[in-house]
Amino acid sequence: MKVLFIYPSADSQLGFNYGVAHMTSILKRAGHDVAFWQLCEEIAPLPTEPEFVERIAREKPDVLAFSVVTNQWAYARRLATWARAKFSVPFVIGGVHTLMCVEEVLETGLFDYAFRGECEDAFLEFVERLDRGQSVESVPNLAFVRDGRMQVNPVGPLPELTRLPLKDYESMDFQRMIDAKHGWVGLMASRGCPFSCTYCFNHVMVETYKRDLQCSFKGLNYIRRFSVEQMIEEIEYLLKNYRNIRMFIFDDDLFTFDKAYVDAFCRAYRKASDIPFVVNAHVGFFDDECAAALAGAGCKIVKFGVESGSETVRRTILNRHMSNDHIVEAMAAVQRHGMHSSVFIIIGFPHEGREDVLDTVRLLGRARPGRFRWTFFFPFPGTKSHQISLDGGYINPEKMERLKNFTDESCLDFDPEHNLLLKKIGRIMPWFVNAYSDLPVADFYRDKVEEILDMDETQWDRVRGSLLDRDKEYSQQHCARGLSHYAVKYNRFMGVISDYFLQD
Repeated sequence: MKVLFIYPSADSQLGFNYGVAHMTSILKRAGHDVAFWQLCEEIAPLPTEPEFVERIAREKPDVLAFSVVTNQWAYARRLATWARAKFSVPFVIGGVHTLMCVEEVLETGLFDYAFRGECEDAFLEFVERLDRGQSVESVPNLAFVRDGRMQVNPVGPLPELTRLPLKDYESMDFQRMIDAKHGWVGLMASRGCPFSCTYCFNHVMVETYKRDLQCSFKGLNYIRRFSVEQMIEEIEYLLKNYRNIRMFIFDDDLFTFDKAYVDAFCRAYRKASDIPFVVNAHVGFFDDECAAALAGAGCKIVKFGVESGSETVRRTILNRHMSNDHIVEAMAAVQRHGMHSSVFIIIGFPHEGREDVLDTVRLLGRARPGRFRWTFFFPFPGTKSHQISLDGGYINPEKMERLKNFTDESCLDFDPEHNLLLKKIGRIMPWFVNAYSDLPVADFYRDKVEEILDMDETQWDRVRGSLLDRDKEYSQQHCARGLSHYAVKYNRFMGVISDYFLQD
């Protein structure tokens, strides 16, 4: 059989679909044909309806399979609507959104089958049964509607990562992706996370598997790793078969969770590659010993999820238990070992007030990470934070339906004053961080920030479009004078310290 995978990524950052890449490899190994189409403007213009239908007709799939995250659900529905009237093959959907909202997905009538969770084994069984003309109704992880009744099958055991074949980079048109991402190549050494943050899908995933498999978290074996040998072989394969790789970025939820694994990987990596790399860490699983191992292997950037600078918001809304002092120390450890720290920040949480938002700005000014990336909070359906937002009456359904990313605006509504504050900080956060820091440019940016904070909505709308150009102009002036500062760099929602980007 031939399966065409559709991966909508409209108006969003270009990312690699690890699950589908393993799935296509498994299908190929079993003798099936595959094709993969990622719809993202960073690769090619989004197709019109005739172009979309024509591409599917040209591919002649036996199964049309969509992989969808929540922010792409509205776009995926439109694509499926375009194709549904033209093709009679099974329409299948998987991805994080179906885990959270399988009933909503199937009730549209656009998809014949939906898969929940990690489905490498289940999807192969599904395709094999279709190929043999057998019933698929007992396939694990599968959900569907028959005679007006919805059936949601229990999930099967999580895949053992060391048994998975090498990802199918060929079907992903991987060289094109490398070039579009300027040489940054994603890898994943593990799956799973030990934490239960309210805004993340992991706690929903864990509860689903524990319930369906009737096991404990320990019995679930949720945190799994590829062997160090597998990772080194994959890296060597990529370096041999693809050009212009400048940086490896490990997209594991928590690369530093197992210190022994980190140490073994770093010793092996030093012998295999001199390409710098990036990892995700957690302040609770990071110390000088870990930093030394990473730095010795060529790690360039260590990323931390901080989300909010308010310890109250982290504890009561996000279920993230760490102190600001520990966050500051983690940044310092990265710097002590000659690496660059990166922080993920979110603004616009339910029940978050003005001082909570400014606490986030103040923490960044105190911790002085190498860079920070900020987004607006998005309440994913099915998560605890979605329920918190719903109970508080914060969600704007129209905006939530429309938004395809987390960077343009918030889908929560507060009072007009707070909505305007979020727009201002969300547009030009580096100015606020500079103003609340002890950097030599603090006074300069404090004046700019006070000017912005005094603006009403009409005044703000007149100037907001010019701020990124002004940021670039101010940054050039400060660079010429040798003054360290944060500026918007690499994309519109990232602030980077000038000490770094002047050497990059």
